[in-house]
Amino acid sequence: MAHEKLSPRQKMIGMMYLVLTAMLALNVSKEAVKAFMQVDKGLTLTVDNYVKKNNLVYEAFDRAAAENPTKAGPYKTKAFAVKERADELYNFIQDLKIEIIKTAERDENTPAITGTTIDITQVKRFDENNVPSEILVGSNEAGKGYALKAAINDYREFLISTLEGKNPTAEEALRQTLNTDDAKNEDGEMEPWVNLMFQTMPVVGATALLSKIQVDVRNAETEVLNYLYGQIDASSFKFNKLSAIVIPDANYVTLGSNYTARVFISATDTTQQPIITVGEQQLPLDETGKGIYSVRPSTTGAKSWGGVISLKAPDGTTRTYPFSASYGVGEPNVICSPTAMNVMYYGIPNPLDVSVPGVSPDKIKIRVVNGTISTERVKNSKGENFRGSWAVRPSAERQNVQVIVSSTDASGKTISYAPYEFRVKPVPKPEARFGGKNSGTISRNLAVAQQGVFAVLPDFDFDLQWSVTGFTVLYSDRMGDFEEKSSSSNLTARQKELLGRLTKGKYLTIKDIKALGPDKKPVDLSPIILQIE
Repeated sequence: MAHEKLSPRQKMIGMMYLVLTAMLALNVSKEAVKAFMQVDKGLTLTVDNYVKKNNLVYEAFDRAAAENPTKAGPYKTKAFAVKERADELYNFIQDLKIEIIKTAERDENTPAITGTTIDITQVKRFDENNVPSEILVGSNEAGKGYALKAAINDYREFLISTLEGKNPTAEEALRQTLNTDDAKNEDGEMEPWVNLMFQTMPVVGATALLSKIQVDVRNAETEVLNYLYGQIDASSFKFNKLSAIVIPDANYVTLGSNYTARVFISATDTTQQPIITVGEQQLPLDETGKGIYSVRPSTTGAKSWGGVISLKAPDGTTRTYPFSASYGVGEPNVICSPTAMNVMYYGIPNPLDVSVPGVSPDKIKIRVVNGTISTERVKNSKGENFRGSWAVRPSAERQNVQVIVSSTDASGKTISYAPYEFRVKPVPKPEARFGGKNSGTISRNLAVAQQGVFAVLPDFDFDLQWSVTGFTVLYSDRMGDFEEKSSSSNLTARQKELLGRLTKGKYLTIKDIKALGPDKKPVDLSPIILQIE
């Protein structure tokens, strides 16, 4: 089990089961077991809070559907289908809890039950450990726990299908939260989920576990509701201020090329399209309702143009919004700029976008001083390609890179342009991280769960990778200082032994951290100092 990835719910269940069974095996007093009533009360309060939060979302669905049934209506229908299924499973679990308590108390009118509400503190035979097994496990897999497992699985798959494959993160969260897979018991043998959960579990333990499942049901409901509501991004949209916007592809064009601009209203509704006119000409619209204006100038100099945008208002009247814009027309010139920043970094490819207005890209040639040029695509920290068809890798630091551009015109004549210079800087050092941290505090459980030390460079534009090649773990206690070294990014067995000795308030130091960057040069990283909380 030590190497299996357990969900938080599974970890909680395992811990609770071990503690409860240990208490019973050691004949711990009823008062100690009775303390688990507080666990159940806390879980019940959590469920109530989820219900209140979810009800607010359902009210928001009602408002959104009332304002725009076309956009919000389908999502409201799906949301209330989720509510129906969640309530159904929740009530089924609540009935199981009531049945267990009444059977254990041997009293249909026990004061612990009022309608469908349970007061766990009123249960007298809370440590009875036969009834939950008889009802939930049963014999020959006939217990109601198997029906519960099937209901949870059906609910989970229903929620996942509601997401329609559009939110993989939420789907994985649902699979973890509502997991009912069989697992290994303490003897290392596979055992059904129902047995692991409820076999020989006392009444107070069984009700607490069932309450936790109810929390998971409401939590999963919240997850899907938030996703559905987020899909109604425009369902409650209202026009309160409309502004005419003009976005040109370029404010400066040359003779022989087109001036192209997009004209649109800043607040739009896809259910209706505006009418945009320039003089006597009505502009064509793209799929988002933006007007496309294109003209080929015949002379150089400043140019101005304008028109009117007409839009049907909510009251049925037509409102008009005049707009105007200007642009300049000049002789052909070269444009060269780095698409990431105004410097280049040594040892890595830097994206470069080069164009000459009025010249086809295949007629452009580039030469670089203090660097090499290639057509490699460079990615940013999000994994997306930078704009630009070229990449420059500087050859030396403390020396500027020169980009020299030339082009060939229609007659075959080569035109050379003044060089562009870029400063060269070294790539910043990364930070070493352990458990996602390099300072402050860390819980003991998080520390011992780590597998190694990693190097990251936060807030850097490029997608660069560093590999940790070695580090030393230092731990001090009253017995002295203990150090263990690793020659990779992974913790060694002896280092893990040191981590196992961590106690609250002690300091964990990871030092002598070495890493290799994309330029394959070794770097020393600052130490990590963490206090165990």
